[in-house]
Amino acid sequence: MKVTLINLGGPRNSEEIEQFLLDLFCDPLVFDLPLPEFLRIRLARFIARKRAPKVAHTYASMGFGGGSPLVDETNKQAKALEVCLQKKTGKDWKVQVAMACGYPNLRDLPKEDLIASKDNIILPLFPHFSRSTTMSIAKILEALTGQCPANIQDGSCGNHCGSNKKGGICPINRKGFIGQFHRHPEFLTATQNLILDYFKGKLKSEDFLHLDTKTGIPDWENITILFSAHGIPMRLIKKGDIYRKEIEENVKNLNELLIKSGFKGKTFLSFQSRVGPSKWTEPNTIDMLQHLGKEGYKRIAIFPISFVSDHLETLEEIGVQLKEIALASGVKEYYRIPAHGTYPEFINALASLVLK
Repeated sequence: MKVTLINLGGPRNSEEIEQFLLDLFCDPLVFDLPLPEFLRIRLARFIARKRAPKVAHTYASMGFGGGSPLVDETNKQAKALEVCLQKKTGKDWKVQVAMACGYPNLRDLPKEDLIASKDNIILPLFPHFSRSTTMSIAKILEALTGQCPANIQDGSCGNHCGSNKKGGICPINRKGFIGQFHRHPEFLTATQNLILDYFKGKLKSEDFLHLDTKTGIPDWENITILFSAHGIPMRLIKKGDIYRKEIEENVKNLNELLIKSGFKGKTFLSFQSRVGPSKWTEPNTIDMLQHLGKEGYKRIAIFPISFVSDHLETLEEIGVQLKEIALASGVKEYYRIPAHGTYPEFINALASLVLK
């Protein structure tokens, strides 16, 4: 029995930065521009090579050997999931890791590992569907195997495979390919309890990168929570991407669970990591933090709702850059809630998805 965990990727060291960016920007579903493909790909390569030296400085400042911890964190999740599955089933499981960009690269796996089935589970670690994540992975797999594995339950994934002609639902619906999972009850409960355990000081620093509090947060019941999701260009939404809709639904469901657990504060949603001049999903997290500071919100905890592993966007962007903006805007207490990582309830939720 085999499971392949797939994430977007990140450079493991400074030498891999340029290749990671090339893979990222050359993907037409990630770097989606209204240009002829021969122009888009040339621009993608130019931008990737130009950005590499600038990005290298940011990666170096994180203290992980000039790269991102995302691959290491995903490897930890794979090992934890392997143990969990073996305990649940009494059978031998192999859980491996692959990345869409950089290394270990999805394209280097043997073909038989890329065809989803009940005994060969493919699990992209994206709780919410987007053309630039789940659909991108599906199209890579289709290119490598000739079979589209997508399991889209909420409508067309963007008409690339023509599934809109079948009523907007992917007609293949291959067993073994796990699509978005933000609605899964165990995942929701795991996320709720991760946030609560952080508030109550129950998380251990050895299990989470750069954990900023070990003693908990006084009067956590009345703190303001800002759910920050990775933004996407609005042109993807106009093409039918359901990502924003799913993020909003996830925030609503989590908020209801937190209220039942004693939370009395306010919650907000924003979108981070905007790149370039085009219009992205709003409100932007920078703008939201500045607004909240000016409106008198003094205590803010920010949770990276679209990520399940800590990396550049959580540790550096949320943990350092956005913190500086929040404090400069009048916020007095700023807390970064970690991503799921190997939080036991999250690993158990993944195991349930695999065995479902």
